[in-house]
Amino acid sequence: MTTKNVYIEKMKSQLDELNASMNKLDAKATEAKADARAAYLEEMRKLRHQSKLASAKLDELKAAGEDNWNAMTTEMEKVREAFVHSFNYFKSQI
Repeated sequence: MTTKNVYIEKMKSQLDELNASMNKLDAKATEAKADARAAYLEEMRKLRHQSKLASAKLDELKAAGEDNWNAMTTEMEKVREAFVHSFNYFKSQI
């Protein structure tokens, strides 16, 4: 075997190893994307739940009488702030 052929075989072997390594990394990246996707969906589920809580609290606030209005507005602010905080945190993680 000539020096040229040895060199070509050596380069082919190295490139094959690099390609195999890239395929492994690609598989890991795909798994990470799936994990990230699952985490994203879970966080979206939590945000939707908080949105429903905030809507329900708003409905309660709408129906509240004068006697418990202040207490209801305080509760509404807490629910809204929690929702806004969760949303901003989620947005910052994307």
